[in-house]
Amino acid sequence: MNPWNTRFQNESYVYGTEPNVFLAEMQRKLPLSGDALAIAEGEGRNAVFLAEQGMNVSAWDYAESGLSKTNKLADEKGVKVNTQLVDLNEAVWQQNIWDEIVCIFGHFPEVLRKKTLQGVKESVKPGGYFITEVYSHYQIPYNSGGPQNLELLYKPEEFLNVFSDWRIVHFFMGEVVRQEGDLHNGLSHVIQFVGQKTE
Repeated sequence: MNPWNTRFQNESYVYGTEPNVFLAEMQRKLPLSGDALAIAEGEGRNAVFLAEQGMNVSAWDYAESGLSKTNKLADEKGVKVNTQLVDLNEAVWQQNIWDEIVCIFGHFPEVLRKKTLQGVKESVKPGGYFITEVYSHYQIPYNSGGPQNLELLYKPEEFLNVFSDWRIVHFFMGEVVRQEGDLHNGLSHVIQFVGQKTE
């Protein structure tokens, strides 16, 4: 049973249809174009936003209902997103093929998290970017969204260690306010990371 497939089956978009605020801010600041991948993309709000910015966008998720809503939202906005049913446990990460990879509130067990971050590192092209905002391991008492399981939350050193040989464009851990649909609401404790692959 896939709980995410069940969660996304109703008509409403549980995280809303607007892009993550941090992602939108970074897209305005960075010279991004070309091929983008949004992983653990859910119902497609961020992938559709990237397509609206002129990117060629692929969205990976393992909830068919989420991918269907991604396609519906893309149609409504007049853009195209290449949706793919991908379980990150079985993902094939190709070398140097993406100009940008985005992960917004994608939370996984520690072993899969490490594998995914390594996959991202391999698959971004030299000069390309990885942009992410996720809940930190301090998030649980905030009760404003995200997993209530410490193992699924991030520590800052995970990004700083994996991407130690990249140029760090932006790094932040601390409090932000998020209003994203029904499930992300209020003061939150997040990690934001933007890295550029240098070679």
